[in-house]
Amino acid sequence: MRIAVDAHAIGRHLTGNEVYVRSLLREFATLDNESEFVAYVSEAGADRLVPRRFKTKSVAADPYFRLGWDLSRCVSRDKPDLLHVQYTAPLINRVPVVVTVHDVSFIENPEYFTAWKRAHLRFNVARTVKLATRIITVSEFSRDAILRTYPVSPEKVRVIPNAVSSEFRVVSKGRATQAVRERFDIDAPFIFSVGDLQPRKNHIGLITAFSSLIAAHPELDHHLVIAGQNTWFTPRIHAVAQASGLADRIHFTGFVSDGELVQLYNACDCFVFPSFYEGFGLPILEAMACGCAVACSSTSAMPEVAEGAGLLFDPRNPTSISRAMADILQDAELRGRMETRGLQRASQFSWRKSASATLDVYREVVAERAAVSGKANAESIASPTASPVANQVRSTRKR
Repeated sequence: MRIAVDAHAIGRHLTGNEVYVRSLLREFATLDNESEFVAYVSEAGADRLVPRRFKTKSVAADPYFRLGWDLSRCVSRDKPDLLHVQYTAPLINRVPVVVTVHDVSFIENPEYFTAWKRAHLRFNVARTVKLATRIITVSEFSRDAILRTYPVSPEKVRVIPNAVSSEFRVVSKGRATQAVRERFDIDAPFIFSVGDLQPRKNHIGLITAFSSLIAAHPELDHHLVIAGQNTWFTPRIHAVAQASGLADRIHFTGFVSDGELVQLYNACDCFVFPSFYEGFGLPILEAMACGCAVACSSTSAMPEVAEGAGLLFDPRNPTSISRAMADILQDAELRGRMETRGLQRASQFSWRKSASATLDVYREVVAERAAVSGKANAESIASPTASPVANQVRSTRKR
């Protein structure tokens, strides 16, 4: 097989999308030594993050130019057996497309997106889903949402879950605490959360809940640490933190590397994920793999991912969030039980298994295309209505 992958997310701090494509490419290099892979990247130096034996080609970072021209040009030149994209395919494309749609939050919760982003996703994802040969998604929740949203055959939609990199593991809490102290100047027990500073991640609800927690339990000396890159919504979140009366106990780290994330997960006393909507919720598994007790939202795909290993709360109710944090922090037995269950739950997911299942989808698509092409050729050769000139041309070509 010759497989092309739109890997423009690599190196651009696009969080879940980047983790997804990097993890699959890494496992493909181990699982498939026969196929030829080409990764289309946008960021300078991104080729160093792609397995060495894979080809890389540069495409534009600008989505208009990438989808409108650059990616189409590359695919036309390279002639792969299929193209794998996340959410959006190029406007002009003549090879089978496999698309990964992580979620349809832009349809179900449009208020969390800018008008431009909402319109862009509505048009391009609908167009891509319609032309795609297979649609991969990461949870049963997202599969159901896709089938509600788009008129596609259920057989075309495959659930292949995300997983956790082996980098996320239990390390010494003492060493992790020291690393956090040295890197972020945080020298106190803390509650941790991660996610870009955007409305959907519900940081305002988390800060409100944290304020309620400290008011109800003044004996707790915990801080709140929030990791995630800034967006247009960041000033709103910072304003709420300043008005909380606990600004000196609320820390924003900005974007952090995977290595820094491992230290933060291992050093915290509790991981909280209050997002309103997730197609999967990878930080839940990452925290569990680091032996961290997890409290997360009871909405969208998060209960499916946590599956009894996380304490669930209503993300729209700060009191519910606060109560979940208090239960974990104040009940050592509960916290230990959640840590053990979390480790067991995280171990059930593997990027190796997910990559293998994705390769199976590729093989299906390539086999179907070959079967259709073979049938068309056979019908053309056997056609009794073919002109004498056409038959003579075929005969000549055979010789």
